[in-house]
Amino acid sequence: MDQVVATPVGHAEAGLGSSPADTAEEAKPPPRRALTRRPSPAPQATRGQSSRPQPARGSRPRAGNRTPVNPRTDAFRRRFFPEATVAEWNDWRWQVRNRIRDLAGLERIFALSADERAAVLAHDGPLPVGITPYYASLMGLDDPTEALRRTHIPVSGEHLRSPGEEDDPLGEDHDTVVPGLVHRYPDRVLFLTTPFCSTYCRYCTRARMVGETGEYTFGVSAWERALGYIESHTEVRDVLLSGGDPLALHDDKLEHLLRRLRAIPHVEFVRIGTKMPAVLPMRVTRDLARMLARYQPWISIHFTHPDEITPEVATACARLADAGLPLGSQTVLLKGINDDVETMRRLVHGLLRNRVRPYYLYQCDPIKGSAHFRTSVDKGLEIIRGLRGHTTGYAVPTYVVDAPGGGGKIPLIPDPVVGRDGDDLLLRNFEGAVHRYPDPEGTLGRALGGR
Repeated sequence: MDQVVATPVGHAEAGLGSSPADTAEEAKPPPRRALTRRPSPAPQATRGQSSRPQPARGSRPRAGNRTPVNPRTDAFRRRFFPEATVAEWNDWRWQVRNRIRDLAGLERIFALSADERAAVLAHDGPLPVGITPYYASLMGLDDPTEALRRTHIPVSGEHLRSPGEEDDPLGEDHDTVVPGLVHRYPDRVLFLTTPFCSTYCRYCTRARMVGETGEYTFGVSAWERALGYIESHTEVRDVLLSGGDPLALHDDKLEHLLRRLRAIPHVEFVRIGTKMPAVLPMRVTRDLARMLARYQPWISIHFTHPDEITPEVATACARLADAGLPLGSQTVLLKGINDDVETMRRLVHGLLRNRVRPYYLYQCDPIKGSAHFRTSVDKGLEIIRGLRGHTTGYAVPTYVVDAPGGGGKIPLIPDPVVGRDGDDLLLRNFEGAVHRYPDPEGTLGRALGGR
């Protein structure tokens, strides 16, 4: 496997080495080499003061691309970013440039606990702090136990390594065939397009490769090698674009990649894995939705908690769904955040209302420093048991453990098989009642015997 050289990304590298703030001047096919320039970071104000937000380069978002601002978020904008107009707030590039990135930025907005403050000061390595102003507006500013806040502000547990935890727990590096392309399953590949995310989840499986000291650099030369591999491997019919976050790429760059993939005859299915509709919904402009509609990728959105489902997120999902794009969700099971039936039920119901099909519920991967996020596998089965039969089947995700070491996704369900009674298979339903099913030629349940 080729050695890949690290390149700092910081405020830059939303895709091919370019800043998320770059707009119309980059509306051309990507160059043949990765860019390296970085913009100056947005100034941070001290707590209780405001800093003048930097206006987006280029024109402001067209009225048709604007996203409604919910009252709680608008109150947050007025309090912490009073110089930002609604148009600026609705510009995803402004949001990226004004992310909360360091201790001063966090303390300006959040009343940090001693543990949070110490964890931020102790940070060393990849997976930087990064929270969009919009997403911060959904968090508990004075409550360190609030769900969304816990997923994005470091705590001391992040610096502890528990048995079984690894930097690359899923063995992706082992299955990397060219830089940025993972080929594990027979007919599909994982295409890592960029190391940039607009927000950094503290339980990120790819923490090793994102941020300013990540292991990988991503550029057009790497894209070309990955595309060449896909073109030469006719067994590949399914390509998942991930990262980082592919929607951090500008429309023209993302379209270039989608166009290239759709030109490969044996590629039948293209997916985009993203968290942006949940944490930066203003990224989903009508322009983006129209562009995506030309290539018809499936969109897998990373949702964590029902508090993420705001009017802004509803607008983003509607734009994607109205463009004819199938939407699914992927949720990581997290201790004390979404690990109870009622919270998960509110999440999956909210997703269905917005035409997002709950797809996967992941057991939290054993990434280094994630023990404080991981539940037992029993807890995941308990949640599935509490959903199955008690709500529509469309609302019940598949609970999976992504096996460490590259074993792939293994689905788990509460075992409904009680045993057999003669020719009858005995099955337990969602209410706990045992029912008979005539199955004279079957062997399932024979080892369990009768009731």
